[in-house]
Amino acid sequence: MTREEQLKTAQQHMQAGQFDAGLSAARALLEQDEGDGEALYLAAVAARYLKDFEAAKGYLARLHAAMPEYGRAWQEEGHLALAQDDDQAALSAFLRATRFNPALEASFREQARLLGAAGRAAEAQAASAQQLRLSQLPRELLAVTNHLAEGRLIRAEEICRHFLRQNPRSVEGMRLLAKIGIELGILDDAEFLLESAVSFAPDDLQLRLDYIDALRRRQDFAKAREEAEQLYARDPDNALFQSRLAIESMQTGDYDRGLELFDAVLAKLPNDPANLTSRGHALKTTGAQQDAIASYRQAIAAKPDHGDAWYALANLKTYRFGDSEVAAMQAQADRADLAFMDRVHIAFALGKALEDRGDYAASFANYEGGNRLKRAQTRYSAETMREELARQEEFCTPDLFEKQAGKGHGAPDPIFILGLPRAGSTLLEQILASHSQIDGTLELPNILALAHRLRGRKAGQSLYPQVLHDLSADQLQKFGADFIENTRIHRQDAPFFIDKMPNNFRHIGLIHLILPNAKIIDARRAPMDCCFSGFKQLFAEGQEFTYGLHEVGRYYADYVSLMEHWDRVLPGKVLRVQHEDVLDDLEGQTRRMLDYLGLPFEEACLAFHKTERAVRTASSEQVREPINRKGQGAWRPFEPWLDPLKDALGDLAC
Repeated sequence: MTREEQLKTAQQHMQAGQFDAGLSAARALLEQDEGDGEALYLAAVAARYLKDFEAAKGYLARLHAAMPEYGRAWQEEGHLALAQDDDQAALSAFLRATRFNPALEASFREQARLLGAAGRAAEAQAASAQQLRLSQLPRELLAVTNHLAEGRLIRAEEICRHFLRQNPRSVEGMRLLAKIGIELGILDDAEFLLESAVSFAPDDLQLRLDYIDALRRRQDFAKAREEAEQLYARDPDNALFQSRLAIESMQTGDYDRGLELFDAVLAKLPNDPANLTSRGHALKTTGAQQDAIASYRQAIAAKPDHGDAWYALANLKTYRFGDSEVAAMQAQADRADLAFMDRVHIAFALGKALEDRGDYAASFANYEGGNRLKRAQTRYSAETMREELARQEEFCTPDLFEKQAGKGHGAPDPIFILGLPRAGSTLLEQILASHSQIDGTLELPNILALAHRLRGRKAGQSLYPQVLHDLSADQLQKFGADFIENTRIHRQDAPFFIDKMPNNFRHIGLIHLILPNAKIIDARRAPMDCCFSGFKQLFAEGQEFTYGLHEVGRYYADYVSLMEHWDRVLPGKVLRVQHEDVLDDLEGQTRRMLDYLGLPFEEACLAFHKTERAVRTASSEQVREPINRKGQGAWRPFEPWLDPLKDALGDLAC
């Protein structure tokens, strides 16, 4: 009997009220895979109905460890607490359930009941309203919401598209499909859907907020700010609208306005940890480090378990935690009820704090703990990534580049700095952006979004990169022209600009076809330094391969292999700049880069740390210091625990 057949049998026993048989079937599945989430869930439910509460608690603990954001697991935790007459624990669990899965009607119903009984009338009313909204939602959209929350994006998309074909003006259907698009990285579709939905329901504030979020993710910061300004104009005293406009003002470089708005919000909500932390991020971006630190500390004082602020301090890289701060973080980490992302943030912050103190065993335990939590949350597969990169080698051949030669958009403006994160790319960008003819920008998503669109819409059947052979001269020219036009918002007045998205190394073939005159710099760092630095870094999104030593090592090895392929099929196209060479000879490597770009040498490039510009990556504080070797060999004290990384790197680790 297959796993699917065994699971179906267990579910049928449960539906028939045969809980002993259901539990036995679930246990049989767990003997094959002790981390099987669906089997653990069924076992917990069955044990609760059989009143074996300790066993149910054990199954749920294992389920939370395997799937920390599985909403149904927290809903079951709530039901178990109710069965044991613990209303407070039940309410906490039901609240967490709907945070992870907003389609759980039963959790909202129990929240309303428990909050009402506790005399929290306003919160009870809000929960009741959510429960009523779900009860009135078309069953297809309720299913979409559930699939989306549980990570079944393709199934959610199929149901949602089918529903919208029959109900083309459904605002909620459009909103959900846009959310799916954002999760899949199809940001242009998400933007279009939300723009359409807003036109149908202009007074729906949640829609407008979602639309602003989509615009920001697309890095259309001017449009996002315009939309935020419209919300703000409706009610200039609304703290939510002020906060949103503050964020969008910062993104467009209007730091004075952004900070002014954050101050206005904090005048009303002086102890709001989210806004204090956002204000700290804004101050950090502008280089006001001490003010940023003060803002982060205020956030922690207001909410001691606010992991985002703890990690923000660690992420300054130059900050050192005091004894009392380390003890405070440890106290929060020891709490069983600490929220998932707070636990992740604090684990990484403790890792940094303990590393600075030379307690490498405890430091590694925290780094590994934070990464383990994130690894359980993601769907990353090193094997799938290897197959994806191998397809670039299979289809991006000399024949392709010969057949498509002379096409694309001729603009020489873009300079792509790519490779792996934590490889020194921010340093290279800061050096080059100090040149009078080069604008620094951001890690732009445009190439990744184009590659995603070229995959096509058929689930499980990507047309990319083989579709590159079939693109016409007009298509290639348009794609290149669109890139130049859509990135113009991030530029100042210089003739050249930098796109520092590291993952663009996967798409050098596409870049060359649409922008044949673009320059490409491969920022490379010694394997052990680069990979371990990535493992220690908690990225906001998009770098899921860093959440395991084996995974990051495999990714580095596959990156090196693909870059060797690009060197073979596009000889001389890519300039490789080794981070260690920059540390050894800053002027020599700077001149080498400028010669490759065809630009004259300027002394300002050597004084890069004096250049005043916003830097938004994890290295923002480091590139404001003169060149140094602080990061070299940082992995060596952790060597006893790094065998999985060495094994994955193979000969590269030598």
